[in-house]
Amino acid sequence: MTVPLLDVRGVTKRYEGLLAVDAVDLTVSEGEILGVIGPNGAGKTTLFNCLSGLDAPTDGEIRFRGKALSGRPDRFTRAGIARTFQNIRLFPHMTAFENVLVGRHCRTHVGILSAIGRGPKFRREERESEARAHELLDFVGLTGASGSLARNLPYGDQRRLEIARALASEPGLLLLDEPRAGMNAQETRGAAQLVRRIRDRGVAVAVIEHDMRFIFGLCDRVAVLVQGRKLVEGSPAEVQRDPRVIEAYLGTPAG
Repeated sequence: MTVPLLDVRGVTKRYEGLLAVDAVDLTVSEGEILGVIGPNGAGKTTLFNCLSGLDAPTDGEIRFRGKALSGRPDRFTRAGIARTFQNIRLFPHMTAFENVLVGRHCRTHVGILSAIGRGPKFRREERESEARAHELLDFVGLTGASGSLARNLPYGDQRRLEIARALASEPGLLLLDEPRAGMNAQETRGAAQLVRRIRDRGVAVAVIEHDMRFIFGLCDRVAVLVQGRKLVEGSPAEVQRDPRVIEAYLGTPAG
């Protein structure tokens, strides 16, 4: 039996009297693009917060590459889970190049003495990190923006820069929270192409989006959350036809 890359079992998150995520089971396989959709307040971002270590689940288990995962966000990043955010979280006064270098930090191993003395290992890792940062900027289409401050980049470029920074941590799974929010039609097509190229590089992707055309045209599977619970999961065609999904979005029974 093949072990999923990500295996979420009964994950629940309560905030005092609010049940934000309710016993959700979810899997992501190697080489897969999974879509997570649902009405506003369905618990999608809270689920991603649990999967990236920003929120500790009240109950349930998260297993990644067959091992239980918990604790601080840096443990999730080192294990191989990276993410972007619904509201972009870049370092605005740093350049695009510097932002991507920050993402490389968890993959460097230089000790404090080597760093202070700028020894051979430090210089080697620095060269490797700089080369990787330039390669990722090229990959997301920001070749000419490496020296630009993040705050001065157009909105769509900031979205791509955040993805490049996440990829710098060498993840096996990338969580994208509304990656095409605020984009026009051309930028949306570019975002879908970029996600596919990320998958083709061996990185599985889980993506939250409200744009149904974007999700159904991109994803291998789609999971629907409603009021914190997983309502249905299946292929895009199966989910689109499911009357429970139609009712959840339209507010009336299908037909």
